Amino acid sequence: MALFRSGLLVLTTPLASLAPRLAPILTSAARLVNHTLYVHLQPGMSLEGPAQPQSSPVQATFEVLDFITHLYAGANMHTNLDIRILLTNIRTKNTFLPPPASSVQNLAHPPEVVLTDFQTLDGSQYNPVKQQLERYATSCYSCCPQLSSVLLYPDYEHGEPPVEPPVDPLPSTIRPSYPVARSPKQPVRGYGRGALGGTFDRLHNAHKVLLSVACILAQEQLVVGVADKDLLKSKLLPELLQPYAERVEHLSEFLVDIKPSLTFDIIPLLDPYGPAGSDPSLEFLVVSEETYRGGMAVNRFRLENGLEELALYQIQLLKDLSHKENEEDKVSSSSFRQRMLGKLLRPPHKRPELPSDLYVIGLTGISGSGKSSVSQRLKGLGAFIIDSDQLGHRAYAPGGPAYQPVLETFGTDILLKDGTINRKILGSRVFGNKKQLKMLTDIMWPIIAKLAREEMDLAVAEGKRVCVIEAAMLLEAGWQNMVHEVWTIVIPETEAVRRIVQRDGLSEAAAQSRLQSQMSGQQLVDQSHVVLSTLWEPHITQHQVEEAWALLQKRIH
Repeated sequence: MALFRSGLLVLTTPLASLAPRLAPILTSAARLVNHTLYVHLQPGMSLEGPAQPQSSPVQATFEVLDFITHLYAGANMHTNLDIRILLTNIRTKNTFLPPPASSVQNLAHPPEVVLTDFQTLDGSQYNPVKQQLERYATSCYSCCPQLSSVLLYPDYEHGEPPVEPPVDPLPSTIRPSYPVARSPKQPVRGYGRGALGGTFDRLHNAHKVLLSVACILAQEQLVVGVADKDLLKSKLLPELLQPYAERVEHLSEFLVDIKPSLTFDIIPLLDPYGPAGSDPSLEFLVVSEETYRGGMAVNRFRLENGLEELALYQIQLLKDLSHKENEEDKVSSSSFRQRMLGKLLRPPHKRPELPSDLYVIGLTGISGSGKSSVSQRLKGLGAFIIDSDQLGHRAYAPGGPAYQPVLETFGTDILLKDGTINRKILGSRVFGNKKQLKMLTDIMWPIIAKLAREEMDLAVAEGKRVCVIEAAMLLEAGWQNMVHEVWTIVIPETEAVRRIVQRDGLSEAAAQSRLQSQMSGQQLVDQSHVVLSTLWEPHITQHQVEEAWALLQKRIH
């Protein structure tokens, strides 16, 4: 069980020897820290002897960059840890500015425990070494007053001394674009100003690699473009993206933590080129394997406009070993958003006015999102389904509670020969006409709400524990007051239009008009407790619904 919220891990083993032992070291650290783990690289430092060890510069080489990448890649096994490798003491070969005077660096989350891989001869928790470790940590970083210390010995688990692994170069993960015979020990060049860009949604370890490499290369200023507006439209599940301000807040905290000596200019990225295409003072651009072509396009754009090319540094993608069938095999924000599907996003409503032994879900989504499909899957799992569309049919039927009020409002020319209301004619009259639509909803919504409450009583009589109200206009009608949780199904608008055209035989323009009369997917998600999506194959939707149902059962029991 984790004991500390935040910690500092001081790594003293030479990087090439340390790399094979990283996994057990991170696992040991994860047992003690459950939130933020800062990592300080000081290879070759000794914690023995009377003199207090001092922080010393670490030469930025390609081995160091590769090690940082491998450390973040290994950290993916510990999802509870927000790992941040501190770069203050990592210097490039041509650092422009003199190193700052020795001072204590403030961290966003002051460490409560300091850990190290430094090994005493007998593998014991040698107290003077721990005291040296604590003194060293507090001389470098702001730590909690009651700082604890732990020596990590993953190799001593069976009482045997560690066997030194062979010192082999780490696999290459960073490639400069210009022809250079790079070797692990080759120093990395520093630059004054550089840039990188991305969405930076739910800051993850692949983001941290890109940002860390950029921070090591930059000596004065780093320009970070954060995708916004039109650049977000093509993203998977854009409704679940963190708001721009929230992404910038998390990004800024991370950057200031890892290298406070840099100036950071975080700006909205509104086109593919951003400042990298037009700022003459920039010297380098950090890209991933995926965005390398975009980096090349930026350089062509710069040449066309009389600017010098940027030095491109291409970073290898981090593999996601735990990705699911419908997820990307790389560490990616889109996979993280997919994993939010079915999970509770905000606390449920308390509804004391509802039947005490019935838990009510409001299932909504834009037209074509797959509400009927999901409600049938929930029915198969044991839910009582209230279909608001069927209630509408009942209300419209001759003798129904809405029949006469609708005729009085819209006239008898909406009737079929058998005296029933032609809902297609009525729909064509109100869709796209806000005034007419409001006249209809003012009649229908209160009536359907009353019928839904009667259905809830029937669900209780049948001994049902969960009731689902399926309604496209659930939130517009204010029916969230009748449910404990709102579940929304999201799909891209283009897919919704395609489904509506195929299902209802409407033109694309008519389908788009129907969607414009409803809340957008984003507006629905902003008021939802659970989000689902029918974008993938039916068996994936089924698994998603089953997972959401299982989590719901835990909540209500």
